[in-house]
Parts: sequence; C-alpha cells; structure tokens
Amino acid sequence: MRQSSAIARRVAAASVSLVLASGTAACAGPRDADAGGGAEKTPAKGGTLTVLNSAPQTDFDPARLYTSGGGNIPGLVFRTLTTRNREAGAKGAKVVPDLATDLGRPSKNATVWTYTLKKGLKYEDGSPITTADVKYGIERSFAAELSGGAPYLRDWLVGGDTYQGPYKDKSGKGLASIETPDERTIVFHLNKPEGEFPFLATQTQFAPVPRSKDKGTKYEEHPLSSGPYKVVGNERDGERLRLERNPHWSAATDAERKAYPDAIDVRSGLDASVINQRLAAGRGADAAAVTTDTNLGPAELAKVSGDKDLAAHVGTGHFGYTNYLAFNPKVKPFDDPKVRQAIAYAVDRSSVVNAAGGSSLAEPATTFLPDQKAFGHTEYDHFPAGASGNPRKARRLLKEAGHENGLTIRLTHSNAKNDETGPEVATAVQDALKKAGITVELDGLEDNDYSDRIHDVDHEPGLFLSGWGADWPSGGPFIAPIFDGRQIVKDGANFNTGFLDDKAVNHEIDEINELTDLDAAAARWGALDKKIGRRALTVPLLHPVYKRLYGKDVRNVVISDWTGVLDVSQVAVKSS
Repeated sequence: MRQSSAIARRVAAASVSLVLASGTAACAGPRDADAGGGAEKTPAKGGTLTVLNSAPQTDFDPARLYTSGGGNIPGLVFRTLTTRNREAGAKGAKVVPDLATDLGRPSKNATVWTYTLKKGLKYEDGSPITTADVKYGIERSFAAELSGGAPYLRDWLVGGDTYQGPYKDKSGKGLASIETPDERTIVFHLNKPEGEFPFLATQTQFAPVPRSKDKGTKYEEHPLSSGPYKVVGNERDGERLRLERNPHWSAATDAERKAYPDAIDVRSGLDASVINQRLAAGRGADAAAVTTDTNLGPAELAKVSGDKDLAAHVGTGHFGYTNYLAFNPKVKPFDDPKVRQAIAYAVDRSSVVNAAGGSSLAEPATTFLPDQKAFGHTEYDHFPAGASGNPRKARRLLKEAGHENGLTIRLTHSNAKNDETGPEVATAVQDALKKAGITVELDGLEDNDYSDRIHDVDHEPGLFLSGWGADWPSGGPFIAPIFDGRQIVKDGANFNTGFLDDKAVNHEIDEINELTDLDAAAARWGALDKKIGRRALTVPLLHPVYKRLYGKDVRNVVISDWTGVLDVSQVAVKSS
C-alpha cells in the first residue's frame, strides 16, 4: 500500500475478530446475535444489505482499482486467479484459489508461473470465462487512461516496463510474457523470482475482461461480472452502487463467497458521524447495514461502550499498518546514528497512544513489521524506552554526540485532525523529547502538501511522521518499498525515506523473494526487520486499532487479518 492520504488511512480499516467495544471480550470467529445479544441464529439467503461508506467507490473498473482500498466491494463482482481465504482472524491471511484450480505452479526459480482455470466458469451473460480474458484484463491495466491500480505487474512481467496497453498495441498480440496455450491455461514470465506471485494474483487486475465487451473508460459503468453479484446501477461515479445476483455465478466454482443477500446497496460520500449515527440508531434499512471504511472515534466509542446492545455490534481489530517517525539521514543532525537513537529512547509511546485515541484505538509498536504472524513479526526493541520513554538514556547519547546542551529540531506532520500523522501525535512526540533536552519545532502541512513533501527526495524533511501498510499480508510489500535501495525514486514519489541502499539488505530481499514456501519467507522477513531496526532509520510508534459498528440485523460477521474489514461476501441479513 502506498502511504496514503489522511482520508485513505482512515478508510484502510482492520479487524481480526469480534471484540466488545470495551475491549474486554472477544470471540475468534463469526458471531450471529439478535439485537439484544441473545441466541445465535443461522444465516439465510434473502434481503438487501446496505453499505454506508465515507469514500465513494469510484473508478469501478478492475484495471483501475487498488484492492487494498475500497473495502471488499469489488470482490463481489470481480473474481481473480486467487483470492484471500474468507475466514476470521489469522486464517483469513492465507491466499487460496479462486478462478484457478490452485495457487499456481512455479518454475524452479519462481520466474514462471502457470495457472489452470476451473471448469464451468461464466460471466453474468452466460458466456464462458477464458484465459484470453484474464490476459486481456491484465493488459488493459497498462493503458494510461486506465491507471490507478497496483503497480507490481509493470515491474514484474517481462516487457511490462515498456508496454502501453492494448489500445496502443498495433500488433494485437499483447504482452508476450503472458501466454494462453488454451482456454484454461495461462503462463506468466517474470523478469525476477517472485515467490509471492499467488498474492499478486488476488489483485483486481487479474479479473477477466472479454475484449469484445471492453468500452475503455466507460467499462466501469457496467463491467461484466464474474462474481456472485452484477452491477445494476452506478450513480455519480460510485456514490451509489447497486448490485443484484448474477444468475450465472455458481457456488460450485466458488468456495469463498457466501452471497447471502439478494441485493447490495452501497451508499457513499457520507459524513463519518452520520454513518455512525445511522448504524447506532438501526432504523429501517440501516438495521441491515454495515460500513467498510468508517471507524468509531474516541467520543463515539465512549458512548458505545456504555450501551450493551451497541457494544455487541462493534467489530474491532488490526490491519497490517505501522505509524512511525521517519528520519532523513542526509539532513543534520539526523546523519548521526546516536541522535536518531536518542530520539528513539526519548519517545513516550503511552502519550502517543493517548494522542491517537487511547489504548482502544492504538497499540504501541517497537517493530516495523505489524504484530501478525503472516508478516513474519519478530519481537525486538533495540532502544527500550519503556512505556513512557527513557529521557536519561537519551541525554547520555546526545552528550556522546556532542549535544550536551541539547538541540533544536523540526518535526513535519500533517494538519489532518484525529490522524496518526496529525498534530495530536506530533505534540505528544514534542512533549516527550523536551524531557530529554530536545526542543521540537512543529511544521504542520496541509495533507496534499505534506504527502508531496515527505515523498520528494530533494525536499524530504529531516524528521517527520509517516505510516505504511501492506498490499497483502507478508513482510515483502512492507519491507521492500521502505528499505530496498533499488526502490529509491528520484523523479517521483519515493518511499525509501531513510535512503538505505545496502547490498546485503538488497541481496536478502532478493533471496526471500525466491521462496515459494511462504512460512519460511515470513520468518526471514522478520529477521530482516530486526536487522534493519538496529540502524534507527525509523522509530515505530503504534499500530492502529479499528472499531466499527454494524447493524443489529447483520449476521455472520467475518473479519480477517488480510483486509481488516468486515467481509461483505460473508454477511447475511436474514436468519433461519
């Protein structure tokens, strides 16, 4: 996940299980309860599910969707070669087959991946889904007019760096690195080993699109469905999206999506406070409503915690996201590791967590990788500051660095309120560092200016608040963009903010990428995180915690470690 705007960060929600709003009780799997929290009920087909969201579901075209955003609405319409396992908690962080019969068959060095489509796959019009459609769907994502999706295919596929899409392809043959020897077989040729290709194959760019049905930028108005629902209305570019059953979808070919409701009504562009008010009141259609992008704030959470019925309808959890202090070692005094270490010791994570909304909405972090097994999380704390900081140790390091009388530095942050990169967290850091003799001048920027500044290699600040989330639950898309020296971007958005370009680190990243054993890869990502952490190029601060209301008539709530959002493909609004 590219580091996002304040709005996008707030919609990148997460949950691993159902937890009461007080945080004192949890269950590991789906829970079906009536409005009074009574007996469990069996989910049944029927009814209409309403989705109330802040961000519009814009650009509803598989080529343009970045699947880490937008909740999981696209997965109701677009199937891909692989998908996430639709189970609660850690089991949901696994990748499983979708259109394909398996996770793919790699060559010895993981540079060639072969997939076979299941039999009997059909679009909403009853026509068969073929590998030629999958190939074309991928190729059209390279067209400039359909930009916006994840960038990996351009980097990974042989010839992807120069291909401009089918609209400019005069040969009509498309990418030679994607072969379709028959209607059910597709082969990908990569320019480097990528053991995590099955994760990439979950991205919406892998959704099939028949060439004959492609309408370019207008395809989003009525994309051809390969999933359990089809689009019957798209108003004001995703502000209201209406879905109904796809009569040609077969559960026999799709073990992941339950498709309980008859229809799904997605209403977006709503104010967050209005969404939470409607979900809390639960009147009319709102009793069967959910949100996939709107959290409860501290004040709202306090009210919900005091209401037993509402507390029973809150999903809580952790998306793979880390907020941290980032250093630019090219800017003095941050070129001195002892200064960076001093700041790491001085940070008061208790105050930072409180500034982010309290322990119900944030957890302290000492590792860059999130605290989830799928990422390869390995516990470490190279600069132990305890819960409230260690200013004495920080002062000693500053003295060793020649700053016996302290120093003055500048901290750049976003001006977005109630955001982990905003003024509240910045002030908490400022207060903590003051105890160590470090005067912090705050430099608040409006969100667009802030994003542009921290990603510009020529103007990157010396110290700033930042955050990162992964496109899939693995250490790879978490570690590589931030610490791989070959990903330093000089003429665009740069995310390797510490400008680390270490041959040993780069080599280890390459070796891990060759592994197709994802558990073995996870262990090595964790070890690499621990190794890089000693350099103090970042100071991990917190992992956000997300809490979301859902309607009293909603059944079969499943929240996994992959997306962190309530899975709309599992929800029912009727019981038997």
